[in-house]
Amino acid sequence: MADNIRVLTIDDEADFCYFVKKNLMHSGLFDVIIATNGKEGIKLAKEEKPDIILLDLFMPDMPGEDVAAALKENDATANIPILYVTALATNDDIGDDEEKNQIGNNYILPKPITTKKLIKMIMKILGEV
Repeated sequence: MADNIRVLTIDDEADFCYFVKKNLMHSGLFDVIIATNGKEGIKLAKEEKPDIILLDLFMPDMPGEDVAAALKENDATANIPILYVTALATNDDIGDDEEKNQIGNNYILPKPITTKKLIKMIMKILGEV
């Protein structure tokens, strides 16, 4: 793989964004862009055209579902895979069942997440595994 995978993280929790960026970039496989609200995330997705978007479902300015809908309605961002990373789901809800990790064309991982599991899921979604 010549270029790093471009990841856009849209989450209102600054600490979560910081650690995701630090840990993914430390692996040497990823470039990470951060947006701390939905509107900024939509703008950055259009400008930066990431390979994948990590999206929180619950944010104060705009719910993750609305962000995802706006991204899917725009030709420039419609085909970017979305991985919901949320505290609204638990590992008990999903477990290791990969079928439960998918909602329509989007995927879901419960918080808290490990870097190893996040990287594995990103690679699976992008067909890099």
